[in-house]
Amino acid sequence: MADPLEACLEAVNEVLLGKQTQVRLALACLVADGHLLIEDLPGMGKTTLSHALAKVLGLSFQRIQFTSDLLPGDILGTSVFDKDSGQFAFHPGPIFAELILADEINRATPKSQSALLEAMEEGQVTIEGATRPLPEPFFVIATQNPTTQGGTFPLPESQLDRFLMRLSLGYPAHAAERALLLGEARRDMLPRLVPLLDHRQLAVAQARAKAIRVSEPLVDYVLRLVEATRTQPQFATGLSPRGSLALLAAGRAWAMLAGREYVIPEDIQAVLPAVASHRLRERADPTGQGGGALVQWLLREVPAL
Repeated sequence: MADPLEACLEAVNEVLLGKQTQVRLALACLVADGHLLIEDLPGMGKTTLSHALAKVLGLSFQRIQFTSDLLPGDILGTSVFDKDSGQFAFHPGPIFAELILADEINRATPKSQSALLEAMEEGQVTIEGATRPLPEPFFVIATQNPTTQGGTFPLPESQLDRFLMRLSLGYPAHAAERALLLGEARRDMLPRLVPLLDHRQLAVAQARAKAIRVSEPLVDYVLRLVEATRTQPQFATGLSPRGSLALLAAGRAWAMLAGREYVIPEDIQAVLPAVASHRLRERADPTGQGGGALVQWLLREVPAL
């Protein structure tokens, strides 16, 4: 299974230059059956990464552009009266795809943002009293601009917690940007990407990731990390049980992508910033932007053994 996944990584890295770590984290997030939040300035490649992952994983794709006037029905769908049959017929919204790009999610109102909560947690949506299952697999990749920019609504903690990981792509290195300027437009490369995994292979990869062995000392390390977030005074709130489960699931996926059948502390350390930074807030920081510094404190102060 490692070879098709490595092929997926190589294909996406040819499109998104110089971001090997972020691409590997994004693929680990989807293999761990999680949802991904990408926060960065406009023009950094967030949408390109989402398109490329959908292509190589062979997933049906829908992009939802979140704006201040977006309504929940625009996401979930609505019933329309059919005068010929005399009945209401349900017209599904774009949420009924295997990979959803929720573009600039924090430009929509909290009411529209909340339309994704049940979908992300339960794999279903309830519309007009009827529960409708979503496709399997089902992934949400959401992008958001920094909350300091105008016209944004911060995501509530309950929705942030639904994202297994949060990534930031950042500016490209000099060599990568030079290749970008001299090479072909990245968007022109996307149509040439082909599926490298089918649904069965993806399901096998996800099942294999869940079966990656975790030793008791490794679990104790995760517990020490979680306990530190709950007891140290600089943390406003600690990681929830969902957060600790997310950390272990991401560590398993990272280990599998590395070709190992067991998790080591370095796997947990590799995924900790992406898994924990959006779930943590410094007590002395009213902006709620201090999660990254807290993660670095955890990596530095909490012993692995």
